[in-house]
Amino acid sequence: MKENVQKLLVSLLVAITVTSCYSQNKIKNLAGFDVSIDAIDTFITSRMDSLKIPGLSIAVINDSKVVYHKTFGYANLEKKLPVTNKTMFEGASISKSVFAFFVMLFVEEGKLDLDTPLYKYLPYPDISHDERYKKITARMVLSHRSGFPNWRENEEDKKLKIKFEPGTDYEYSGEGYQYLATVLKHIERTDWSGLEAIFQDKVAKPLNMEHTVFIPTAYTFKNKAEPYNNQQEWIDWQNDYWYKKDKGTFVAPSSIHTESLDFSKWMIGVMNDKILSANSYSQLLKHHSKITTSPTGIHVYYTLGFLTADGDYSNTYFHGGNNAGFTCSYLLDTKKDWGYVLFTNSEYGDKLGDEVWNYFEKEY
Repeated sequence: MKENVQKLLVSLLVAITVTSCYSQNKIKNLAGFDVSIDAIDTFITSRMDSLKIPGLSIAVINDSKVVYHKTFGYANLEKKLPVTNKTMFEGASISKSVFAFFVMLFVEEGKLDLDTPLYKYLPYPDISHDERYKKITARMVLSHRSGFPNWRENEEDKKLKIKFEPGTDYEYSGEGYQYLATVLKHIERTDWSGLEAIFQDKVAKPLNMEHTVFIPTAYTFKNKAEPYNNQQEWIDWQNDYWYKKDKGTFVAPSSIHTESLDFSKWMIGVMNDKILSANSYSQLLKHHSKITTSPTGIHVYYTLGFLTADGDYSNTYFHGGNNAGFTCSYLLDTKKDWGYVLFTNSEYGDKLGDEVWNYFEKEY
């Protein structure tokens, strides 16, 4: 893919200590060419060193199987604690893809309709002053067409608002996802912990995702990587505004905690049409919002929780994420059964991400 298309499609990343449980010498890249494990290791370690990425966890999938899973660098720079197979990362906005997948189970069970206005399930006092909110549906929320801003705290007046007629335009919005999560909680007559339990029973456990959670557990905190900014300065995440505000909350658009091997199980599940029906996958992965067109004519779209494109990338789905001190992204191809996922404890993932995308697409 040309450089300008890469930047439009997704912001990826990657990042000196290496652990691995796979012994084969080569794997296939997205273009179908053999790439040596040594070459991948050298590329990652050299680039994370140049870009000052503290730690990384990565998994690559060939033919619906993890063929490369390694960790690099440090989970804690000050104590020189290495990233291991147990190290947990914040998944940030890749939460949206998993949450959208979760939502489709409510649709299949007849508990939620994608096109029924959400206020009919649960009125929303925070925006009730604007009657247009009564047009907002789950489909609009999941495809970022609700009209809500990303987060009200980013607005000048710090208030939730509707910025355009719901359903008529695209604007990336965590607010919409969280409203939908509140609706699901209400439908189930439960609290946030109860919604987490439902996610575990219906998604995580069937896919054998042992430690992937939206609400961090004691295990999560014990094994969580420390976050760092672009200068490798530690971020006090426990006293960060977002952490304190959302502690104990199932934050649908941004709170998933996981690591590369665990997350790859969900990716393989999507490749193999697990858990959801064919109709649900059709709804989940089809184009809903056109985001942009690259100079080379490739159209980029948002589905329900995923980014995708047309042309050579019509079977490719991906998403990135960036919380304070954490950057991550994944890509999966449902036709080639190929994918990869990266997690870092650094905010400096954009440049490295572009390089990694290009690296896995080379025609050797």
